[in-house]
Amino acid sequence: MRGITKEWLESASLDIENIRHIIQDEKLTGHVAFHAQQAIEKSLKASIEEFGEKVPKIHSLSKLFNICAAFFNISVNEDIIIALDSLYIESRYPGEFGLLPEGKPNQEQAKMFYDFAQEIYQTIRYQLEARK
Repeated sequence: MRGITKEWLESASLDIENIRHIIQDEKLTGHVAFHAQQAIEKSLKASIEEFGEKVPKIHSLSKLFNICAAFFNISVNEDIIIALDSLYIESRYPGEFGLLPEGKPNQEQAKMFYDFAQEIYQTIRYQLEARK
């Protein structure tokens, strides 16, 4: 595995670890959503790096999943991808950090985002490690 690929995966792993520490706090569900989106984005970008493609400077999970479909099959939940793509990740203001268009995610949504992020991260990591 390429060094830059490992760096992307390590960064994604840190987002997953952050979620583990905050998932139970109802006040932090927006942060859970944000870190879940980031973990998935970084995992997908690791795949793109490993296959020698230029990593696009985009944050859209939908677009990144489409690029990665050329490399391997990843099971995706379109509803979760759409929800995570709708996060205000470009926001510089704390009041909008990790918010969905309908507002702050609830505990159930936060858990769903966390589970999905873990699944994508683990699937990509396994598939990249198996390429040896």
